Amino acid sequence: MNLPSEFISNIEGGFGEAGRQFLANLSSSIEAASQRWGLSDVQPVPTLSYNFVAFANRDDEQVALKMGVPDRELKSEMATLRLFNGEGACRLIDCDEEKYWMLLERLKPGLMLLTLEDDEEATHIAAEVMQKIWRPAPKEDVFIRLSDWFDGLKRLRATFNGGTGPFNTKLVERVERSVKDFFIENHKPVLMHGDFHHYNILSSERGWLVIDPKGVIGPAGYEVGPFLLNPWGDLLKLEDHRRMTERRLDILHEHLGFERERIREWGLAHAILSSWWSFESHTEWRYAAAFAEVIAELS
Repeated sequence: MNLPSEFISNIEGGFGEAGRQFLANLSSSIEAASQRWGLSDVQPVPTLSYNFVAFANRDDEQVALKMGVPDRELKSEMATLRLFNGEGACRLIDCDEEKYWMLLERLKPGLMLLTLEDDEEATHIAAEVMQKIWRPAPKEDVFIRLSDWFDGLKRLRATFNGGTGPFNTKLVERVERSVKDFFIENHKPVLMHGDFHHYNILSSERGWLVIDPKGVIGPAGYEVGPFLLNPWGDLLKLEDHRRMTERRLDILHEHLGFERERIREWGLAHAILSSWWSFESHTEWRYAAAFAEVIAELS
């Protein structure tokens, strides 16, 4: 099987020996999954990133096959899709939790929300989808805790001996204060997507649906963060990106009922966290840091 070099690099670089083993076994895994679920004409999607995804036929139905390196996030994704039960989300047809395989509904036409030219329309759609997928927080340990993600931000200070290195000190301090408030204020935690943005919301015959949920438990306000930051790398190139971000805040406030200030601070918190994650993984971190500067200045 001819796999894209970038996909191979992502798997090997991101997962090490486990990733190399996954790639070595991929052909036999696809064959075994095809036999188990009666799949034919298995064709990899054009853009593979950190999981193997392919379209296939199953009787008269078109489906998607997803396989990944054994990882906590995939366990959480399977459990989340099961609870979403196709409401605002791609339907999980079947899965193998031990092998980290998923058989999924194929979404058609499957266009990303990114393809909508009207950003205000896209934001209205996104807010509606958010509200469809949120669930009261389950008690199972399989899901990701948002508090764990923000605990990881503490490594920033440790890395720079108590300082903030190349990161804006005032913004890091602002996020540290706001995050404490976010987690101590009286709220009912929810199960949310956790990586909710324009690339993970697709068109279908059932309306706009999410794919690839992380399955995160925490204050629902966090969900707006990834959306505000995207499309990654391109948003800040637009001449009217400040006005666009302000309108997004307005629309999200209108739909979700959160205070506009809270939405802005969640957007800032995610931008700083995302920038730090990228810095840690030696990938491009400056875009998220630049967006943090933009959203911090909005009233």
